[in-house]
Amino acid sequence: MNYAIIEAGGSQFRVEPGRFYDMNRLTTDDSNSYVIDKVLLISNDSKITIGHPFIEGATVEGIVTRERRGKKVIVYKMRPKKKTRKKRGHRQELSRLMINSISLNGSVICKSSPEASAEEDIKQEK
Repeated sequence: MNYAIIEAGGSQFRVEPGRFYDMNRLTTDDSNSYVIDKVLLISNDSKITIGHPFIEGATVEGIVTRERRGKKVIVYKMRPKKKTRKKRGHRQELSRLMINSISLNGSVICKSSPEASAEEDIKQEK
């Protein structure tokens, strides 16, 4: 199994090519392609490469398919016996990122197939 552990949007994710991941809002240019160079670990079948803290020359490429907002989180604060109550809501801004390939030192370790990514998109939309 080929996968990588990356740091993006202030969180760490275990990513595989051909899959979608929702992460904190990512700033992209007009082409919607996004390259992540903060790769912590790469697993290529039985070979594992670990960075200290990041792997030099490792990149994960993906496409931002859409921008959306997460589920609403209710923040309720109350001070007992004081009749003070605050109710606030928050929705996190998210980006849906589809991982295309994982590469190390310019050579592609694993790449997603186009038909697999289309099937994965249909499954996640349901």
